[in-house]
Amino acid sequence: MPTFCRHNRFFADCPICSKGTVLDPARSAARRPSSRSGSSGSRRRSTTPTAGAPRASRGPFVAAGPYDGAEVRLERVPGGLRMASWRGGQIERTAPVLDAADAPALLAEAATKELLPPPPGENGGAQSEVGAFGASPGRSGELRDELRVERIDERRIRVARWIMRPNRGWELQEAPVMLPPARFTQALAAAAGKGVLASGGPAE
Repeated sequence: MPTFCRHNRFFADCPICSKGTVLDPARSAARRPSSRSGSSGSRRRSTTPTAGAPRASRGPFVAAGPYDGAEVRLERVPGGLRMASWRGGQIERTAPVLDAADAPALLAEAATKELLPPPPGENGGAQSEVGAFGASPGRSGELRDELRVERIDERRIRVARWIMRPNRGWELQEAPVMLPPARFTQALAAAAGKGVLASGGPAE
């Protein structure tokens, strides 16, 4: 290609000879904007769910509370049941705690929605001592674990997983509980047998 065009200009500087070629500045400017791809990219970003965004319950659930603005919810989720405290539409990273007086109604409603079998009978209505619990043993990977339904004071019970750590003993997991229904059933039956679910006076 000659350096000078027929108009005695550099070919790239000639608005006549460079028109329509890769040297045409107007053509380069027309190709540069990418508003269409940018807008589609922004649309893709806007439709992507935010990481960690709370998800409302989609399956059947029962609830107790509220307790200081939070409610304890037992719900069916993929893989089993989840028991968690919810506040303002978000799951709290704590082990759920509820009033023992609310447990019978919660379990009865769970049975009507086929989340759990009918609630077990209580141990003559006698309330267990603080610290007593019923457990369902299992494993978390290579570690032993227990789902415990335990009396934490005269009024409240906690449903939580405990894991046996080598050389450290049992450790409470401050997190929602998600396990197969059979684990909940076993732990609740054991707790009822020990009076953990009773709301009457303490056992003598």
